[in-house]
Amino acid sequence: MAYRERVKFLFVIPGILWVLAFTIFPLLYSLRLSFTNARLGAEEVFVGLQNYLRIPTDYRWVNALSITLFFVILDVTVSVLLGLGLALLFNRAIRGLRLFRSVFTLPIFIAPVALGYLGLTIFHEDLGPVNVGLRALGMTNPPGWGHEVWAARLAIMITDIWQWAPFAFLVLLAGLQSLPEELYEAARLDSSSGWQIFRWITLPLLSPVLITVILLRMVETFKMLDIPFSLTSGGPGAATQTYSFYVYQVGLRNFNLGYASALAYVLLILMLFITMTFFSRLREIYD
Repeated sequence: MAYRERVKFLFVIPGILWVLAFTIFPLLYSLRLSFTNARLGAEEVFVGLQNYLRIPTDYRWVNALSITLFFVILDVTVSVLLGLGLALLFNRAIRGLRLFRSVFTLPIFIAPVALGYLGLTIFHEDLGPVNVGLRALGMTNPPGWGHEVWAARLAIMITDIWQWAPFAFLVLLAGLQSLPEELYEAARLDSSSGWQIFRWITLPLLSPVLITVILLRMVETFKMLDIPFSLTSGGPGAATQTYSFYVYQVGLRNFNLGYASALAYVLLILMLFITMTFFSRLREIYD
């Protein structure tokens, strides 16, 4: 029995080594770098909190954070509402639901960088199907998705929502299908309207799933890099340069590893604060 108890730990060791090698070690190493002026090929010098004190005065950091918050607010809101609307629509016996669900969820499995290059083709200003369709509808000057600020941001939003609205749809649909049918039967006997049923039964019961979806979408959007990188390259100018894009530019293009590590840890602290806020809200719901 003792031998069998020891053997089962051998199956856990690869997972532990993976976490140590690819999670804990990079986390601690980057934390050390954030207190230095580390640059590729140069000698590291300990600078204390200098990198962190520099961040609030960095106008590019302010720009990247504001752009990221813009995407977080709009992308998360639209993708979750779209997913919720589709989940409510298809939460019934409909012919072809399985086929629709399979086709609609395909964007989830596409690599974001590949989706960005696909968006680059779709939103091409001359030959892209979007502008070709707009011209066919009579628009003489369709948006310049590559060089107009708000058009470029809109293209990123559409591409990101296209990929992640199906995720919200699947999770929320599973949540709706797990709700007890007895409550709805009692509400219908009480001649409640559809809005009242949604407001007082569906929404409160679905709120833990809804908050979880919002949290996951917020974390994913805060990390958004691939789509702006491949679709707009952060342009025009720095109009679509997200937080992660700026960290990438500082660390892997300018090779300022110390400052990039500090920027990344500020993002980590921000995400921890948001996550703790959401989990406290979840505890309030369950209590």
